[in-house]
Amino acid sequence: MTTLARATRKPAKAPGESKKGVRGRGSVPTVSGDVKCVKPSGKGGESPLPSTPAGVTDSLQFVTPAVRERLARLGILRLADLALHLPLRYEDETALVTIADAISGTTVQVEGRVVESKVSCRPRRQLICRVEDESGSLTMRFFNFYPSQQRALAARARVRLIGEIRQGFFGAEMIHPRFRVLRGEAPLPDALTPVYPTTAGLSQDSLRKLVARALRDVDLAETLPEPLRQQINLEPFAEAVRLLHQPPPQVNATSLQERSHPAWQRLKFDELLAQQLSMRLHYLRRSRQRAPALRSHGGLSRQLVESLPFGLTGAQVRALDEIRADLARPHPMQRLLQGDVGSGKTIVAALAALQAIESGYQVAVMAPTEILAEQHYRKFAHWLALLGVDVAWLSGSVRKKERDQALERLASGNTALAVGTHALFQEQVLFRNLGLAIVDEQHRFGVRQRLMLRMKGGQTNAQPHQLMMSATPIPRTLAMSFYADLDVSVIDELPPGRMPVVTKLVADSRRDEVLARVRDACASGRQAYWVCPLIEESEALQLQTAMDTYERLQREFSELRIGLAHGRMRSAEKAAVMNAFQAGEIQLLVATTVIEVGVDVPNASLMVIEHADRMGLSQLHQLRGRVGRGTQSSACILLYQAMLSELARERLRIIYENSDGFEVARLDLKLRGPGEILGARQSGVPMLRLADLESDMKLLEAARRVAPKLVASHPDLVECHLARWLGGRQEYLRV
Repeated sequence: MTTLARATRKPAKAPGESKKGVRGRGSVPTVSGDVKCVKPSGKGGESPLPSTPAGVTDSLQFVTPAVRERLARLGILRLADLALHLPLRYEDETALVTIADAISGTTVQVEGRVVESKVSCRPRRQLICRVEDESGSLTMRFFNFYPSQQRALAARARVRLIGEIRQGFFGAEMIHPRFRVLRGEAPLPDALTPVYPTTAGLSQDSLRKLVARALRDVDLAETLPEPLRQQINLEPFAEAVRLLHQPPPQVNATSLQERSHPAWQRLKFDELLAQQLSMRLHYLRRSRQRAPALRSHGGLSRQLVESLPFGLTGAQVRALDEIRADLARPHPMQRLLQGDVGSGKTIVAALAALQAIESGYQVAVMAPTEILAEQHYRKFAHWLALLGVDVAWLSGSVRKKERDQALERLASGNTALAVGTHALFQEQVLFRNLGLAIVDEQHRFGVRQRLMLRMKGGQTNAQPHQLMMSATPIPRTLAMSFYADLDVSVIDELPPGRMPVVTKLVADSRRDEVLARVRDACASGRQAYWVCPLIEESEALQLQTAMDTYERLQREFSELRIGLAHGRMRSAEKAAVMNAFQAGEIQLLVATTVIEVGVDVPNASLMVIEHADRMGLSQLHQLRGRVGRGTQSSACILLYQAMLSELARERLRIIYENSDGFEVARLDLKLRGPGEILGARQSGVPMLRLADLESDMKLLEAARRVAPKLVASHPDLVECHLARWLGGRQEYLRV
């Protein structure tokens, strides 16, 4: 008989694993219930299989409520979830080394007898045990321990330890090793030991026992038709799952650790396939819903195009044609219009809005910040006023009288287009016949907010079309996976005459040179931004505040007109400052990242960004896009601190070497993963736990090809596959 213990009061996780590593890339959302599968025949047919063996359910009623609560933290609510709770890594407990042969800095397994055990309080309370084998001795130290563990490690106890060997003051030692007290025969395992993602109060030993029970009872029936599985060259599902939980002795340990083993490939494919199937079903369901067919785009659209001081680019025309074709169909459009900063998405959106207005419907334009929303309002009002189209402005800063008038005009249908922030989907905002909702920077809104806007269509049997815009380009892998249910239009060229922005990296020690550059730019009649990340002092980060910077620059540039804009200003004050800057009355604008989107001042040719090493790639690229909007040469100076982390150094290298937003986004995805980029937990999209969009591109492409075929010919298998992986959330809520 053997007893496994872990001498620590901290959450039970493997040494060296970060919190992010323990949770992986996100939990698969699940609900309780049986997974009812069918077994595909070799000829592509199916024969019913029970979901689980007779008398066995897929619930976790056999564990205590406390354990169920801990499992729920990991997204485990069913036996199927346990079976898909795959190891983070593996440890080799199949071999022992002698203490004398253990190499410092490596994780090893040794066996010996405790010859001394004591609690010392110098310099802090700790349990110290000396263990000997025939070759030598080592010291174990535990800074957190239970009395039961102290008793288990009494003198003469025979123990097996796993941990990293370090050289301490008294020789070889292990800090908080995993240990097993041996009583009687204790043969070494003949396979690698899995280490699972876990949470506080749930030990690895407990998880292994729970997983073993799940593998015994759960339904692991195949969800791919046999000819298709063989065609893609994938392992059988049940064999792959069992191998990953219980690797046989002959398995290639490196391929397991690197997740390149065929068993890993099968599970990754199935996860990606579940995502693609869910997206495909949502796309098909939307195509069966009704929307107003907006077919008119004649006189008003032509008048607007002819009044513009510029011509549309080929990419803009192509995107507009795709949008117009969707709007003319009697099914809800759900199209994403993406393009780099300054590529001209807004005029394409305005022409799409005119198609709805000419068809007799209203349009809502929603933006996440007041600055961006007001910028849209100014542009739409300027373009459409000459055409006789009434444009309303709705935000939290609008006075009650003006707001009530705007609401009345919207409800009566006299106002054709409304621009605003979150205020647009408040309960008191009513549209007579909303035909098109345009959402800018859509990833900043949650699912519920976007849904609330669409529910204001004013028609019980039809939904408005939806056009989403993003100046944060989406890498191809994200578009193929998390946006697979959307139609995507890309504006991939800038208007003619636009000058590229020169990016410069400057150490903070060369600040005087930067000040001279700002003085020269403003003296020549141009304008400049000085961006700071915080408006309050933070001792922890020691970042320069916008307030202090504003005061210092006022002293430095007494001859310049300097303004200040930050997110905690009142809307009217902020609007006044921005208007003055756009009118040229302010030469240098000190601002926080509230100017990240929605600010269009062609005369601004220089931007200085404080502490650029603290900002993300997407934010840096968006900020850089505020300059270079005219015909003169422009520059973006990134000030950084001398001591850079590896991540900060890599971000600065990427933004310095790349001006293409799509390439910046691709490299950002590689650095951060999809979760942070998408804000996916907010948007309701379950994240991938196993597959990696960068390294598993071929699997993603295969899943994308297979999904529509399965939906068309094997609906029962599709239902089973989605139930297994999503547990009741078979369709992502994408609005």
